[in-house]
Amino acid sequence: MRELCNQLRLTVAVVLVLWLSLLGGCSSTYYSAMEKAGIHKRDIMVDRVEAARDSQADAQEQFQSALERFDSVVKLEETDLKKAYDSLDKEYRKSEAAATEVSSRIDGVESVARALFEEWEQELDEYQNNELRQTSKKQLAATEKRYRAMLATMQQAEAAMEPVLKIFRDNVLFLKHNLNAQAIGSLQGEFASLKGEIDQLIKKMNAAIESSNTFIADLR
Repeated sequence: MRELCNQLRLTVAVVLVLWLSLLGGCSSTYYSAMEKAGIHKRDIMVDRVEAARDSQADAQEQFQSALERFDSVVKLEETDLKKAYDSLDKEYRKSEAAATEVSSRIDGVESVARALFEEWEQELDEYQNNELRQTSKKQLAATEKRYRAMLATMQQAEAAMEPVLKIFRDNVLFLKHNLNAQAIGSLQGEFASLKGEIDQLIKKMNAAIESSNTFIADLR
């Protein structure tokens, strides 16, 4: 019975989300509808932080894969240059898509966080007991502080993706416009720069993932 109730609640939530999407409903309407289905901003917050964390982990793997493919191409003395270009261009586009997904997930986290903290702040005025109000106010401040720290690590990892994509984009374009043996040779000098950027990116993403896990654990 409990499992059936959970399934029904999820079904109602999905229907509401689809309905709001069709109507182009604003965020406040969306959160209100979700709460009526028993899914609160805190639950959405946890889900979105988890989704952002997972998208960062996926992007981390994709950028590492792209680096390995780049390395394998520039080390070849003889290769099918058209095939090399197609291979690197594919990895670049997958990396760009992964970066876009990370940014989208972070935007979702920021959206629900604003709604959650605004509601919490407004509801402080509803307390009749001053001691409970002050305790809740301190909890709000502490939670916001942890959130800001987590968001900062997410945004640092997000920002670190663009330099990597720029290097990757330049070299894919160069290879596209210069499909000859000299093109591969010149790319070898760029590999060290690209590797350094991706190494830094992976470190920042690891920090963001760790921060996300800590924040999720605190909320729960």
